[in-house]
Amino acid sequence: MDSNRRRGVEWLTLAIIAGCYGLWALLVFVLPLPVWLSVLLLIPVLTLHSSLQHEVIHGHPLPSRFWSMLLVYLPLGLCIPYERFRDQHLHHHLDSNLTDPYDDPESAYMDPPVWARLSRAIRLVLMFNNTLLGRMLIGPLVSQYAFMRADLREMAAGNRAILRVWLVHIALSAGLVILLARFALLPLGGYFLAAYFGLSVLKIRTFLEHQAHLRASGRTVIIEDRGPLAWLFLNNNLHAVHHAHPKLPWYELPEVYAKNRVHFLRRNHGYTYRSYAQVFRNYALRRKEPVPHPLRHE
Repeated sequence: MDSNRRRGVEWLTLAIIAGCYGLWALLVFVLPLPVWLSVLLLIPVLTLHSSLQHEVIHGHPLPSRFWSMLLVYLPLGLCIPYERFRDQHLHHHLDSNLTDPYDDPESAYMDPPVWARLSRAIRLVLMFNNTLLGRMLIGPLVSQYAFMRADLREMAAGNRAILRVWLVHIALSAGLVILLARFALLPLGGYFLAAYFGLSVLKIRTFLEHQAHLRASGRTVIIEDRGPLAWLFLNNNLHAVHHAHPKLPWYELPEVYAKNRVHFLRRNHGYTYRSYAQVFRNYALRRKEPVPHPLRHE
């Protein structure tokens, strides 16, 4: 297996992208469904769009990164500029920094001294956010606040590249909202609700993707799920495989894992779950780990 081999057009991924936009357009502009049903059906479509953006970040489905980017650049979920997602996620893939509160932009941990200075109310919020139910209910709000706060600081310090990305994102999002307000069958409030809970579903995947571990190889999870969520996440539940071979397309990850299961489970020190059902049973109302990084001073 050569994860770095040059690839042509990945037609399956292109078909999924086309299907995602087609379903989005049907649910928003065409099908006169009850609002609650349109919202319910739109949530996984918006989650899938985020998964497709992740796929494009890693060089799929076209040989040209620019044209691939254009396929998923439109901010259907309204919250995250694609280019900021791309830059932070690629930085996150430096495995030696995984889970570090400062060097991993996707870490859910805090530096213990920072945690010690927080008020009790904020600590309670963040501890609830460290349960799966909390991550789904308030996680999108917590992460969006932290993300935008960091970017605003960068812009205030003179980072024009980030400012440009946000200006483009705001313009596109405003245009999308105007389009929705003018032509959509779904009320704007319903669309905003679907966008929020689209991120909530995505939080199921990111909830325990990484754990604090002395070895970088032990920080990334395998969830051996083959159900609807695994498909919606484009097999990124096999996250240790993705980190070991980030250029593999989503549809090759299950076969690579099946052929090398013992190797991957040994490599990630057995950080594995049988399914997302097991994850829900274990952590719906229980914290998996503390918010302050448990190994920060090790």
